[in-house]
Amino acid sequence: MAKPIKTVQTVVTAVDEPARGVKRLVLADPDDWELPPFRPGAHIDLHLAKGLVRTYSLCNEPTDNRRYEIAVKCEADGRGGSRFVHEELRVGTALGVSLPRGGLKTHDQALNVFIAGGIGVTPFVSAIRDLREKGRTNYVLHWASSGHPVLPGMVADAFADGHVHLYNTAIEPRPSLAAILKQYGDEAGAFCCGPTSMLDAFDAATASWPAERKHVERFTPPAFARDDNAAPYTLVLAQSKKEIVVRPEIGLVGALEELEADVSVSCAGGICGSCRTRWLEGPPIHNDSVLSPMQRQHEVMVCVAGCAGPRLVLDI
Repeated sequence: MAKPIKTVQTVVTAVDEPARGVKRLVLADPDDWELPPFRPGAHIDLHLAKGLVRTYSLCNEPTDNRRYEIAVKCEADGRGGSRFVHEELRVGTALGVSLPRGGLKTHDQALNVFIAGGIGVTPFVSAIRDLREKGRTNYVLHWASSGHPVLPGMVADAFADGHVHLYNTAIEPRPSLAAILKQYGDEAGAFCCGPTSMLDAFDAATASWPAERKHVERFTPPAFARDDNAAPYTLVLAQSKKEIVVRPEIGLVGALEELEADVSVSCAGGICGSCRTRWLEGPPIHNDSVLSPMQRQHEVMVCVAGCAGPRLVLDI
């Protein structure tokens, strides 16, 4: 059986710096073929160098299927991905990217309330562009930044139509997310992406909301503490027939690496979805922020997973 396609080859066709420390890149097929489709707010993995894989949101509208547009803020204290993008990628650079995954399920009738902090606006850019392209005006963006917003031009039409509310936290207090959400009643759908403190405030403000009305996008993995007292278990790869004993000091990802399993790990924090894998026997211990309870019955994010039994069988 042929392996499913996991990456496509692209080339950087445009690079600019709309704000200090933020690079915007356009990726396209080398022969100008259509790229795999994506949903509003979807993201892709960039396969950079020496196993470095990082996830970024797509910012263009999904109907614009001959390019992928991303915006990357250089994080001096990050894990190296953003620095590589800023220092190494230029027009003409060949770049492997994953198939797009994830995305935002916006609401047809209810108001879509997007709440962003700084560069956290990126997953909402394509959603707003998609809504506008469909002639829908049922959205509002509340955008907090320390100083001027980094990418105002990417939602210029939304600004012009009065759908964007800005908060400059360098000169005013951080907005109350509870107060923002309260004004839109019990039918609105809310989406949030930003620093951890903003996400925590959003979670608190929407704690009683049904899951289908709220959505969080994380770009910083939450702290994941390894359980050094976890019981060892046997990892079995059903398709390759390989197996190994997983001990706490190795962990599931380390065991998969030893077995040379075909699994891509990007965030290593259970937030991006790149390592989503089907499981057959377990059950696994889920520590991710991606899968729904129903999805967890058959799938697991291996980068932060453990096992509650003596064997974990993955469908790889």
